[in-house]
Amino acid sequence: METMENQARIPTKAFRSAAIMALIIGVVSYLVGLFNAYMQLNEKGYYFTVLLLGLFAVVSLQKTVRDKMAGMAVTRAYFGACGVATAAAIVLLVVGLYNAQLLLSEKGFFGMAFTLSLFAAITVQKNVRDMAESSDEQLPADTAQPQESLLSQTSSGL
Repeated sequence: METMENQARIPTKAFRSAAIMALIIGVVSYLVGLFNAYMQLNEKGYYFTVLLLGLFAVVSLQKTVRDKMAGMAVTRAYFGACGVATAAAIVLLVVGLYNAQLLLSEKGFFGMAFTLSLFAAITVQKNVRDMAESSDEQLPADTAQPQESLLSQTSSGL
């Protein structure tokens, strides 16, 4: 039987679905806006790369924070790199939009879609982590099977 604390950490299906939909809406909106924007291809590539950097950086930062909270070893260098990458993505977007030859409404649109995407990516990663932790806790200790290493799996298949 699940404890009350474990039930409180498990995100509901509605919350998980809303987070995934927010991520999809944010990323698709950003990309459609980028496709329809009147800018050179190299500018579009810049904004696309900034989105990818931002998504990776916030997911990595959130995972690192959760690892530290769980007592797992996290190096200061990696934690710092995650923070710097997150800040760099945000600064690069702000500077790019400030200097872009776009309408103010377009700049706001890109800023909002970017923010929604980053927030949703953090939330989806948190939900994935919470679900993984809750499924690990629900397995009885005697039924948990150690995973084989990749080397032993490939060598046995030869």
